[in-house]
Amino acid sequence: MKPRDLHGTRWPAPAKLNLFLHVTGRRADGYHELQTLFQLLDWGDAIDIETTDDGSIRRVSADYDIAEDDDLVLRAATLLQRETGVRQGARLRVHKRVPMGAGLGGGSSDAATVLRVLNRYWCCGLNDSELAGLGARLGADVPVFILGHSALATGIGERLEPLELGARHYLLVFPGLSIPTRAVFADPELRRDSQPISRAEALAGGGRNDCEAVVRKRYPRIAEVMDSLAPWGRPTLTGTGSAVFLSMASREQANSAARTMKTLYNVRAVSGVDRSPLHQVLATAGP
Repeated sequence: MKPRDLHGTRWPAPAKLNLFLHVTGRRADGYHELQTLFQLLDWGDAIDIETTDDGSIRRVSADYDIAEDDDLVLRAATLLQRETGVRQGARLRVHKRVPMGAGLGGGSSDAATVLRVLNRYWCCGLNDSELAGLGARLGADVPVFILGHSALATGIGERLEPLELGARHYLLVFPGLSIPTRAVFADPELRRDSQPISRAEALAGGGRNDCEAVVRKRYPRIAEVMDSLAPWGRPTLTGTGSAVFLSMASREQANSAARTMKTLYNVRAVSGVDRSPLHQVLATAGP
């Protein structure tokens, strides 16, 4: 995907997987301390971004049910405009492919794409660290999309150690539910004392998703889907769900599994990437 020009085009907003997710504690402010391994995907949303001279920030033809005041896309653009004092505006249209409440980071990735692209369009001059700081004010997952690299994360998800995971392939299964992250983390039965694992253990596929037991109990449909997927491998919840993924040996195997399961579930074959598709496009778009 290559932009048509620098001041109005379509940009990728890739989804992510949490390959594991440990809840290691809870802070006094209510946020949870985590350890997780993020892998970016070659699939996700896309956003049309057009700059304007009138200073207004507008959403165009939204096909998803989020109020404008709650939309991370608009909040990201407004935050960047306010913090940098730019006078330009933007028209934003999200082509929503990532289901809401799926644990795939769709809204966070959309916000990160808006921040990175408008930082360039508006000539704000913020570096990655400054953009990540703004992103963290919008959501804990936004910084990893700003960084644009697979990473081992700690803190509330904002302390990132980039990692090379290599080519990996997955089958995504969408049970058709939207799961509110806040409700899962508020559940009194959520385990909050997991011990961090080493970098080597993370790279070798160690760890688990501490949210899975809570989600399976609160949403029997998720438990049903995960149990039914066991013959194809080890089904794993990403984030707080609802999406479930299976690791595959190759893209061909993922495609074959998708063809087999498409009559049973809404599925998609995807590949994990170490570098964000957005960053690859930005690198070819010129200054």
